[in-house]
Amino acid sequence: MKIAITVPASAVPRSGNQHTAARWTGFLRELGHRVRVVTEWRGGGDDLLLALHARKSFASIRRFSDQRPAAPLVVALTGTDLYRDIRTNAEARQSLGLAARLIVLQEEGLRELSAFLRRKTRIVYQSSDVTLRHAPGRSRFRVAVIGHLRSEKDPFRAVQALYRLDRSAPVEVVQIGAALDAEMRARCRAWTKRDPRYRWLGSVSHGTTMRCLASSHVLVVSSVMEGGANVICEAARIGVPVLASRVPGNVGMLGRDYPGYFPLFDDRALARLIERCRTDASFYKRLRGRLLRRRALFAPGAERAALKRLLQAMQAREDQ
Repeated sequence: MKIAITVPASAVPRSGNQHTAARWTGFLRELGHRVRVVTEWRGGGDDLLLALHARKSFASIRRFSDQRPAAPLVVALTGTDLYRDIRTNAEARQSLGLAARLIVLQEEGLRELSAFLRRKTRIVYQSSDVTLRHAPGRSRFRVAVIGHLRSEKDPFRAVQALYRLDRSAPVEVVQIGAALDAEMRARCRAWTKRDPRYRWLGSVSHGTTMRCLASSHVLVVSSVMEGGANVICEAARIGVPVLASRVPGNVGMLGRDYPGYFPLFDDRALARLIERCRTDASFYKRLRGRLLRRRALFAPGAERAALKRLLQAMQAREDQ
C-alpha cells in the first residue's frame, strides 16, 4: 500500500508526534508498504492516510476524505485530542466521524469515546528499542524529569516536591527538555540558582537523555494530560520506576493497580513517594516489579504487530 502519515507542524523540537511518525514509518516499510510523512496532505494517489492529531490534522483529514472517499482513513488520537479537543472542538469531533479507524495509545483512552467510536478504535502502545539497563548511582537519589517544558506537563512539580524533603537528604532532580517560552526558561534558571539540588540540562540528544534516565532512581511524569508518554515506554524498557500523576493517560500506560501515582498538582504527595522510594527498599522493589510487568507492552515487536493487525483489518474491509 501507499501510505501517507500526516504530522502537524510543531514549535516543539523532536515532538512526540514526530517520534511516533518516524517509528511507524520504519515499521510500515518493514511490512512492505511505501510510506511518506507530510505536515499536511494536499493530494496524491495514497491508498491510506494515517493522520496524527484529530484537530490539527483536520484539513488533511477532510481533504483526503473528499478526494479519496473510497480509501481508508485512520486517525491517531493525542492527549490533547482525547482530554480536551474532542469535547469542545467541532473539527476534532468531525475527524472522529470521518475516520474508518481510530488509534489510541493506551487502554484508558477508550473510556473517552462513545460506544460507537470504541468499536472502530484500536490500541497501539508506543514502544522503545532502548537497550540500556537500570544502573542508578549510589551517592545521590536521582529524580529524572524528561520532556519539553510546557503547561500540559506541569514541569516543575518534581522540583517543588524537592522543597518538601529534608534538605539533608541526598536527593537531586535532573530535568531534561527545551523551555518553549521565555517564562519557562526564566523559571528554570531561577530554580537552578536557588537550589544546587536541581539541574536543568535543556534539550540534549536522545542518547544522553537515555543514559541520564538509566542512571536515575525514578522518573517523574507529572503531566496534566497525556495521550501515552513515550518516556514511560523507555523507563519500562530500561527498568526505571515511574512516579506519575494519576491522570487517565498515565494510568492507561502503567495500569490501574500501579502503586506509584500521586494526585495531580500535589507536590506534597509526590515528595512522600520520592522519600518512600528512597528509604523503603521493599516498596521500591514492588514499584519496579509492577512496572516490569508492563514491559512487554512497549516492545517494538508488539507495536509493529499492532500496526500490522490494523492494516490487515483495513485491507479486509476494502476487499469486502
